[in-house]
Amino acid sequence: MAAGDAALPLDDVAREISMYFKRNNYVVADAGEVITFEGNIAPERGTAAYITFCIAVGLLCVGLVCSIALPGGNLWYSLALISPLSGKYYLDNAGRKEKVKVKMVDNEVTTDVIVEGDAEEIERFRRDLNLCEKGMVRVKGILEQ
Repeated sequence: MAAGDAALPLDDVAREISMYFKRNNYVVADAGEVITFEGNIAPERGTAAYITFCIAVGLLCVGLVCSIALPGGNLWYSLALISPLSGKYYLDNAGRKEKVKVKMVDNEVTTDVIVEGDAEEIERFRRDLNLCEKGMVRVKGILEQ
């Protein structure tokens, strides 16, 4: 992604980008012509609880069907007792490290910012810093002020 911003000099753009990544718990992993920011994405307990709840409801439904169709009666409902394993699996495996590389090129008229990383993070970066892709003009929507 490349973004142009004619209003700010290179130092101000660099400061704004650095502050954005510090606010989002990224650290500078490598500084040179291309700056690499690293951030840890940690799993959330609320998400683990939601996953556990959904799996429990699903297993209770399976237990209901099995208790009607197969022998064993109400013992099939005990399948729901394994649902906390899904939350534990999520908490153990959902964390990841994310890297975003940023390169700034200063032209006479604009400062181009080239960003490489996760698509969602780049979109959030573009939206929060109010940047637009090179060669494109942002048109406000009907509901925007």
